[in-house]
Amino acid sequence: MKYVNKPVRKKDAMQLVTGKPVYMDDIAPKDCLIVKLLRSPHANAIVTSINKIAAMKVDGIEAIYTWEDIPQDGRRYTQAGQTYPEMSPYDRLIMDRHVRYVGDVVAIVAGRDGKCVDKALKLIKVQYEVLEPILDFHKAKDNKILVHPEDNWESLVPVGADNKRNLCAHDETGSGDIEEVLKNSDVIIDHVYHTKACQQTMMETFRTFCTIDTYGRLNVVSSTQIVFHCRRILANALHIPKSMIRVSKPRIGGGFGAKQTSISEVYPAYVTWMTKKPSKIIFTREESMTASTPRHEMEVHVRLGASKDGIVNGIDMYTLSNTGAYGEHGPTTVGLSGHKSIPLYGKAKAFRFVSDVVYTNVMSAGAYRGYGATQGLFAVESAVNELAAKLHMDPFELRMKNIVKEGDVMPAYYGQVNTSCALDRCLERVKKMIDWDNKYPVRDMGNGKVRAVGMGMAMQGSGITSVDVGSATIKVNDDGFYTLAIGAADMGTGCDTILAQIAAEVLDCSIDEITVFGADTDTSPYDSGSYASSTTYVTGKAVEQCALKVREQICKLGAELLKCPESEVVFDGKFVKHENSKEIQVSLTDIATASQCGNNIALEATVTNSSPLSPPPFMVGAAEVEVDLETGEAKVIDYAAAVDCGTPVNPNLARVQAEGGILQGIGMTLTENITYNKKGKLAENSLMQYKIPTRIDIGHICVEFESSYEDAGPFGAKSIGEVVINTPLPAVSDAIFNATGTRFYELPITPEKIAMAVAEREKEQA
Repeated sequence: MKYVNKPVRKKDAMQLVTGKPVYMDDIAPKDCLIVKLLRSPHANAIVTSINKIAAMKVDGIEAIYTWEDIPQDGRRYTQAGQTYPEMSPYDRLIMDRHVRYVGDVVAIVAGRDGKCVDKALKLIKVQYEVLEPILDFHKAKDNKILVHPEDNWESLVPVGADNKRNLCAHDETGSGDIEEVLKNSDVIIDHVYHTKACQQTMMETFRTFCTIDTYGRLNVVSSTQIVFHCRRILANALHIPKSMIRVSKPRIGGGFGAKQTSISEVYPAYVTWMTKKPSKIIFTREESMTASTPRHEMEVHVRLGASKDGIVNGIDMYTLSNTGAYGEHGPTTVGLSGHKSIPLYGKAKAFRFVSDVVYTNVMSAGAYRGYGATQGLFAVESAVNELAAKLHMDPFELRMKNIVKEGDVMPAYYGQVNTSCALDRCLERVKKMIDWDNKYPVRDMGNGKVRAVGMGMAMQGSGITSVDVGSATIKVNDDGFYTLAIGAADMGTGCDTILAQIAAEVLDCSIDEITVFGADTDTSPYDSGSYASSTTYVTGKAVEQCALKVREQICKLGAELLKCPESEVVFDGKFVKHENSKEIQVSLTDIATASQCGNNIALEATVTNSSPLSPPPFMVGAAEVEVDLETGEAKVIDYAAAVDCGTPVNPNLARVQAEGGILQGIGMTLTENITYNKKGKLAENSLMQYKIPTRIDIGHICVEFESSYEDAGPFGAKSIGEVVINTPLPAVSDAIFNATGTRFYELPITPEKIAMAVAEREKEQA
């Protein structure tokens, strides 16, 4: 292949590295009203009165809106970017008299500049009836305190939700007699694993600007992954027709799932719709940390039964998920905790997976890379590592005995067949990469330091089965170059480049001859958006099929110009030729020119694709961790990973995706912590308190590929975006166990926890 599976440079690389104005705030009109939000200081309260008289007198203030401007009995909406009907409940108003977490919106203030708006915010006087909050998600279900007592709360899809029980979702599924299987197992691993609500911490915070166009329509430019879903969300929130809204995106400075939820768009949209003036909002880092949608906090109870020779016979899992004050992505993330962890173990005779998602009075959760699988894989893979230790068996050897293989039916993965899989080769590769046999389990380095290794494996999906839609439009322009229009959002992943590579491969042209445009609800073909690891697999297949159709159209017009049957011509990317004579040919440039005069053959095509399969990518990772037994400091010295993402369309971009995901997973395991006080206020409100790992905190990361071939994907490709975050949690955790002799069932594993555990162990041994 000329372009697929080649390390092509990103199409926008030079614009980005030279600092060209490509992001939202670079291109926003200079006369935008500045929009900021007054937020609740209480976790659960009713606004009894708002006095904005003094604030409105501030010079430069255009408007101040409160709950009194929003019909409280109007239909609610969800900010989750999901296909309609959304699984997430309709539980929001633009502003609600009932505020449900510290940071909930009380007032929207718009003014000439930030200075006057800040002054006005301080002058708004709010009186609250403070209510008792629910902060402990263990106590939320069926509590007398209701987070959403309102009668206009809606659940559009039967997901087991009941707002009068603080229940956002409930589900039960299984196969086989799990109790009988566990009863007959030689070894039972039974533990509860706890992961907290980690932040995506993308470089670019949430931001949006809005204008009114020539036709009186609301134009929204936002750093979003979901332009089409965003249009629907805004229409639902503002109660205006979707036809009156256009949403487009510029370059995005990172998303990681955070921008699959419409966090910022509704507020400037409301201001512009009401005032007919341009407006913009830019979240501060503090707002992004305290009033966004981080990963769902989950507690996962795993009972795993195995035979004495290491065969996993059954897995019983119960996941309790904390959706916080609102239900964005609550019913959907929880499913992945079981459905994308249990299926890794192909010899299991039975499984049961039960889940509850509950409302509480803390910041609402949402989508984050891994989307629930991350939490579930930490639990299941940690249980398997503990099983290996109990059986005195190498964790790699144990997994080789159990893994799902190509052709296997996966009952816990919605009954799908594993159509492509190189998981066995990933295991073998990583074991060699990390030099496992010489490092496992632990080595004494002297000076109170030890180095230990641990491992884990993971799977994800490639789009949402029979739901996600990807589309592409390709047209031939003057001189024979192409425009590829997409609705998928490049958020730094390089999808513009990857999709151009697929098109160039089919059309036999250079990458430079493919210009990429997207995403814009007015001009792009419909696409669900960039999430659920769907872009390369779902939209990429649409691009491949679309390019094939354009080839056909080129050949059709070329044959007409050559005055011969279409069946007798071939296209080599530059010329349409008669198959029996090289002299009888017409150039693509001449064909493009001919299409513009007296022509009835359209040199363009649009293709839409949705897949009945979601073939899992697989990954194996191993960590070497150095632990200072005196201070408790743990540092990842080496991380080795092998990924099966089918055919990597662009190995360089795939490797960068994997390295970034690994770093995020390490941060979730070791440093990223959140703590609420008894009033529901979050302590970690900046990057001074919320500690994401930097490059200097991590040693060597090495990523390799073990490619299977997925027939349903473009040129054999599967996804890679999400699976890469999932192995560090169990791998680093098990390395710390091997170093200290203590297992940790809650993340993050901080130096304080390690030092205290080592001291306690030494005390017991004394």
